[in-house]
Amino acid sequence: MRYSSDDVYRYVREKKIRSVRLAFCDVYGWEKSISITPEEVLDAFQYGVTINTRDVKNFGENVYTDLVLHPIADTMSELPFQAEDDRMVRMFCSMTLPDGTPFERRGTKSLLRHAMDIAEVEGYEFYFGTELEYYLMKTDEHGLPLDIPHDKATFLDIPPDDRCDSIRRNITRSLEKMEVKPSNMFHQRGHGQNEIDFSFSNPITAGDNITTAKTLIKVIADRNNLYADFSPKTYENHPGNSCHITFSVQSSDGKTDSLNHAVAGILEKIADMTLFFNPYEESYRRFGKYGAPEYISWSSENRSQLLRIPQTVGHFHKAELRSPDAAMNPYLAFALIIHAALYGIKNRLTLPDEAKFDFDTADAQTVAKYQKLPQTLEEARELAKNSEFVNKVVPQEILELYLKDD
Repeated sequence: MRYSSDDVYRYVREKKIRSVRLAFCDVYGWEKSISITPEEVLDAFQYGVTINTRDVKNFGENVYTDLVLHPIADTMSELPFQAEDDRMVRMFCSMTLPDGTPFERRGTKSLLRHAMDIAEVEGYEFYFGTELEYYLMKTDEHGLPLDIPHDKATFLDIPPDDRCDSIRRNITRSLEKMEVKPSNMFHQRGHGQNEIDFSFSNPITAGDNITTAKTLIKVIADRNNLYADFSPKTYENHPGNSCHITFSVQSSDGKTDSLNHAVAGILEKIADMTLFFNPYEESYRRFGKYGAPEYISWSSENRSQLLRIPQTVGHFHKAELRSPDAAMNPYLAFALIIHAALYGIKNRLTLPDEAKFDFDTADAQTVAKYQKLPQTLEEARELAKNSEFVNKVVPQEILELYLKDD
């Protein structure tokens, strides 16, 4: 449903909403928020709400102590689980400096909007879908996670082996109440590991879906005395948590198919971009294990390759990027994909030879022809730091935050 500011104000009054949560994300894509009273809603739409970001780690600190949140009416949704006398709605916000300048230097959603604007000027629209994985872990009496998965089920198992089933159904119902509709949910290969998928939507909505899902999954897990973990490598002897990204590019004339050029551009820039798809040291322990890609390659059929261009079914001719993990910032990741895709389209890049084999069983001579993804966080940082492409696309302040140790 599409809401206007008047619709939001009317909803808040008629439904007796007690508080309004204004949400934004830090540079790593984790949701932050501030709540206002219903009486402040109209002023929030007209003037914005000033927040102090000095103590938001890796965000404002001492550089930007005041930023202004501008609620986006169209993103309003009522939060589940609230008592009838304590109902709450949430809206995502755009951010500006006090003088009204869009906050792109550390605001990754603004960075994504800028990428979308460039694509539109060049005659293209992008659509994204995601496949997000996470583990459900047992907790102790203090609610802290234990090193014990919620079950010992594996891929596509069903109850009673799959003890996560009721949690996933609860997540689905709750997301639908917030007007976020996953397309699939199922048990993944790891013990206690699950996946939630989202179909194609515009880049901002796709990013909001991931952000909402992560937050809601953590809340529901906690309410069930569990812990939801989105770490790239939760357990050494189990699959890591990926976040595969499917994407499609549509031309304004509705006829030109530029997907192969777009994929070629992403393949050329993927090593430079890996830091932002895989931002932690443990991200690199996931590569090359349990089907996670390790080499820069593509295929139309083989699901072990970095990029897959499946046979077209339905409206979208799409590709799937399989290296990103669940810890990525979706807004930043989508922005980079758009820029790399446009680079490939503009330069009419062609795809390299298709890798019609599995790297796990291929001979050494065949494997030696392919470049590996960065194997460590240090290597990924060095590639990003020295990349002309990254330095052009990613604001220097965001890049510096990703280059430093916490």
